[in-house]
Amino acid sequence: MTLRSTPILGLCLLAILFVSSYLAAIPVSAQKPGADKPAADNKPDDAAVERARKTVRILDEVYKNAVVLITDKYVNTEDDFAAGSAVVLLFENVSKTGNQHVRLLDVTGEPYEPDNVAKDAFEKEAVKKIKGGATFIDEVVKKDNGQYELRAMTNVPVVMKKCILCHDHYADAEKKGQNIGAISYRILIE
Repeated sequence: MTLRSTPILGLCLLAILFVSSYLAAIPVSAQKPGADKPAADNKPDDAAVERARKTVRILDEVYKNAVVLITDKYVNTEDDFAAGSAVVLLFENVSKTGNQHVRLLDVTGEPYEPDNVAKDAFEKEAVKKIKGGATFIDEVVKKDNGQYELRAMTNVPVVMKKCILCHDHYADAEKKGQNIGAISYRILIE
């Protein structure tokens, strides 16, 4: 990472963390009066599921725009700190809050980091769909504690040549729009 980009990159990441933490800290039930009352069978109603989907889409837009802006403005050589690496660290910190769990995944089969792969049945099936061209996959699941959460995955396509600058093993994915990754979300449905 170059020294001239360090303070600005840090400020960008702090802004992303603030926005994502703010959005994640707002209980979904606070967005609609009466939504905090569970149905008789404890299943979330359609409106609660839609609010969770909307939250995923907002977070996804913020995260992806941040990666593109950081890559465009601050990644000029393969020695610069990759925006994807910054996002992995951001996602780890955001996930510690417990309000959301988010991970960056490789879908090419050649992950930059071995942990950036699908780990459970939902992620494995969603990666297959992302590789097939899907952009958004989700599923409502009941957790062991009886709460419901939205599992969602969105695609991460190549949007500029710099996307593969730090990932020479993605050189075959140079075609703009090709999916090279995915973001996996777990959001509590309230």
